[in-house]
Amino acid sequence: MTEHFERVFPDNKLTVGLITPLEAYPGSPFPTLRDHQMLAKKAEDAGFASIWVRDVPFYDPNFGDAAQMLDPFVYAGYLSAVTTDIVLGTTGIVLPLREPISVAKQAASVDLLTGGRFILGVSTGDRPVEYPAFNVGFEDRAGRYREALELIRTLTEQSFPQQKTERFGVLSGNLDLHPKPVNGRIPLMAVGRSRQPIEWLARHVDAWIWSVDDDQAIRTIMTQLKDAAGDDRPPAYGYSTFFDLDADPDAPYQRNYNVVRIGRKALIERLQRHCELGVRHLALNLKPSRRPAEAVMEEMGEHVLPALAGR
Repeated sequence: MTEHFERVFPDNKLTVGLITPLEAYPGSPFPTLRDHQMLAKKAEDAGFASIWVRDVPFYDPNFGDAAQMLDPFVYAGYLSAVTTDIVLGTTGIVLPLREPISVAKQAASVDLLTGGRFILGVSTGDRPVEYPAFNVGFEDRAGRYREALELIRTLTEQSFPQQKTERFGVLSGNLDLHPKPVNGRIPLMAVGRSRQPIEWLARHVDAWIWSVDDDQAIRTIMTQLKDAAGDDRPPAYGYSTFFDLDADPDAPYQRNYNVVRIGRKALIERLQRHCELGVRHLALNLKPSRRPAEAVMEEMGEHVLPALAGR
């Protein structure tokens, strides 16, 4: 696996990344995107391992979050120009709603612009209302996901490939997609279960980010991934969460629906425990934060990230 992938998913440590938009906006579904260039660079300087951009084509009032609003590949290309070392990735491209040849071209383009520091995360999405707008069958999303992911691998990793697909097109060996990945292949990451069994995930993706962060559930997941992978290396596991770092460093862990509120001391203890369980990455969404994102980044960079790196 590539050096940049290992930076996000190391063998024996747990790293932390940030999900865009890089700001706190608890009272609105829409971020401001104010100073987002500065905040991306600040995240890099603070020692965060990654910045993850989201794929949300429409604003759904019933969902209440428009994410960063910008197209994920356009935004990732932009962020590649204002950062130098931090890994960029997607969490995740809603693969059943997209044409996989275009996704392969876009991903390879961002991979080239970043010098190989790109991870393609793909999902089936969490907003069923989007499927009719794209005229895509919601019940077929699992199959479209698997076939699209296979086609993306073929296009980016083979020269003049031949492949016949059920839901997309036919490659006859007379066309070749460029650019090719900087490091030979683009790391692929499942976001959520993507309607797939763990046995399939264990053999087809390099990493998996879900929302499950319960200790016992993590133990079960790690065992299942290892058993399903057999002699192969299992996917690296991480999770994402809406996050509110309490200004009181001694504040205990609290969960309010899908929001984790916690002080830095309890956070360090929690993440060190999860590292021992096999978790390799945590992706934080700062939307519900009561403090400005800049203040959270500074405290994380000064106290939390060094504690995790020192393991």
